[in-house]
Amino acid sequence: MTTKVQRQQTISRLIGKHPVTSQPQLLDLLATEGISATQATVSRDLEDLGAVKVRVPGGDTVYAIPEYEPNRIAPEDQLRRVMGEWVAEVRHAHHNVIIRTPPGCAHVVASALDRSGMTGVLGTVAGDDTLLVIADETTTGAKLAAKLRDLAGVDPVRP
Repeated sequence: MTTKVQRQQTISRLIGKHPVTSQPQLLDLLATEGISATQATVSRDLEDLGAVKVRVPGGDTVYAIPEYEPNRIAPEDQLRRVMGEWVAEVRHAHHNVIIRTPPGCAHVVASALDRSGMTGVLGTVAGDDTLLVIADETTTGAKLAAKLRDLAGVDPVRP
């Protein structure tokens, strides 16, 4: 029998790996992992995990969990996927980088960056559709912005 903690860890992992659009879809994914749960249980788990629905390019909404364990490191391919899906624009000024996302998605990108351990990132502050990334003393805003644009697959903004 799966414990609540094990089920919630599996839900977190599944949401990180798949674009989960509904609770019935999540129930199906859990079943493929050998975990049986009711929709009410999954609903409570999503609430406990702080899962939110965010709009992705194309208009669909998917579940995302903005807060992860602080010591968990996001692999670069996970960061590239998050950046590629949710970053629309990257600009810089001095040691600051501004990233624009669709409404409601900035916190997801900020969390992925914070967990990435990326060299040059001192920290992030997220709003609704904009996040501020502070470059540390080992780099410049311009270099960090170029690196983040590459991860996101977006072109530089021309004034």
